[in-house]
Amino acid sequence: MTRKKGIEPPSILELIAALEKEHAALLDKNRSKFIAKQHAKHRMTARERIAALLDSGSFREIGPLVGNDGGESRAVAPADGLVIGYGRIDERTVGVSSHDHTAMAGSSGSAGSAKTGRQVDLCIEHGYPYVMLCDSSGHRIQEGMSSHHFAGGIPTVKRMIEASGWVPIVCAILGEGWTGPASVAGMSDFVVAVRGTSNIALAGPPLVKVAMGKTMSKEELGDPDMQATQNGIVDLVVDTEADALAAVRRYLSYLPSNAQQLPPISPCNDPRDRRENALLDLVPANLRMAYDVRQVLKLIVDVDSFFELKPTYAKNLVTAFARLNGKPVGILASQPNHLAGTIDALACEKGAHFASICNAFGLPMVYFIDTPGFLVGPEAERSGLSRRAVKLLLELGRATVPLATVVMRKGYGLGYIAMNGGRSFGSEMVVAWPTAEIAAMSVEGGVNVAFKHLYKDAEDPEAKRLEVLAEMKSRTGWLPAAEGFGVDDVIDPRDTRSWLIDAFAQCRPRRLPSNIPKLHPITPL
Repeated sequence: MTRKKGIEPPSILELIAALEKEHAALLDKNRSKFIAKQHAKHRMTARERIAALLDSGSFREIGPLVGNDGGESRAVAPADGLVIGYGRIDERTVGVSSHDHTAMAGSSGSAGSAKTGRQVDLCIEHGYPYVMLCDSSGHRIQEGMSSHHFAGGIPTVKRMIEASGWVPIVCAILGEGWTGPASVAGMSDFVVAVRGTSNIALAGPPLVKVAMGKTMSKEELGDPDMQATQNGIVDLVVDTEADALAAVRRYLSYLPSNAQQLPPISPCNDPRDRRENALLDLVPANLRMAYDVRQVLKLIVDVDSFFELKPTYAKNLVTAFARLNGKPVGILASQPNHLAGTIDALACEKGAHFASICNAFGLPMVYFIDTPGFLVGPEAERSGLSRRAVKLLLELGRATVPLATVVMRKGYGLGYIAMNGGRSFGSEMVVAWPTAEIAAMSVEGGVNVAFKHLYKDAEDPEAKRLEVLAEMKSRTGWLPAAEGFGVDDVIDPRDTRSWLIDAFAQCRPRRLPSNIPKLHPITPL
């Protein structure tokens, strides 16, 4: 290229100055009008969220000078409304993307989609978690209405699926969560949202109005408490953005950066042989009395390490991360104070998803059993329980992580098996407490159904029934379970902590692979 005579090219310092000006235009301090609108909604900006999430000064942005298509200037959608890059959480690398709601409502344009794809590729290639901080109105309609942009689809979806189970995928809905964010929430391992601020739905009010001719509020469509309690899409609903970002950090603290690494071990000052006398009273011997199993679990695991997921969804099953002697574990526990710990369809979905996360990232699983079995009746059948129950069994059956089982009280029927009862799935440790009662169904129900002939014609049928009931109860308690070697031992509840720590200490991180040459298990409907 020839230059006009007398015109000198800019110096390197002039070029750097121009570059710095472009970068400076992106900063919050130089976009005060837009930032003020975001703060007026009591929301952080995209870059403020990243700074609050990551270790101080660790963020490296990728693609800040990307511009959107369609003739708009970068001033309208700086960085195309999406900030991406990588940084550290507790000195471990994570990839992060953060919607900029001040830029065209954080809508997803073609350039922003390309940035997302780049971020997912880096996470897959280098094996570190992907954290999405969502505040987006969804796909950018201005571009989506052109087949030039949309005909090629969204290749990032496939890459997200490839990343699943390889690296942890975390989604924080911190404001708007229409369409795209709702979809990625469904593909994420952990989803946290902010009460009173977040909204999550596949279509927002304007699209619902067009499609259905019905006006609906954001809260009606995407209230986070509804999505957490009724649908289980959200794992945790918190009160502030700061709480949400803290939850992301805590969630990742239990997991390795990828499936080939071991879970991180934390320093532990909690004695291995700590015994809590309160355990003797928390689980009543009377099978009809309810209790909160979370109080039991918190006394067994390392102090302050209990982190419950989906606490308001399928409350009859507790799923939580915790630590034992500093090592992360996954816990699945019957919850007798809700539906008496009965397993229904929602509990199956919840338990299967949680077990899948533990299996993917190498967390040993501990099952605490106190269940009368699966829910029965027409409601249960209409919920598709027969199919969904198999999901719980499937994830347990293909577990590659060490397993342990504690039978606290009731262990009845297929529910006992689905909660890893006995030798069904080769647990590394199976123990019972003296309050345990194990049978194919509740003892009273079994007597009434199968042993009626022993008392119906007696002189005093009720007295005879109670005699038969007492005899059957003697066969279903802790001693016959130990005599038949269905459990390794019957233990004092106060010794459960040391039993679990010792059991996992002598295990391989992963079980030996099966020799059956199948390529893929069939997921139940």
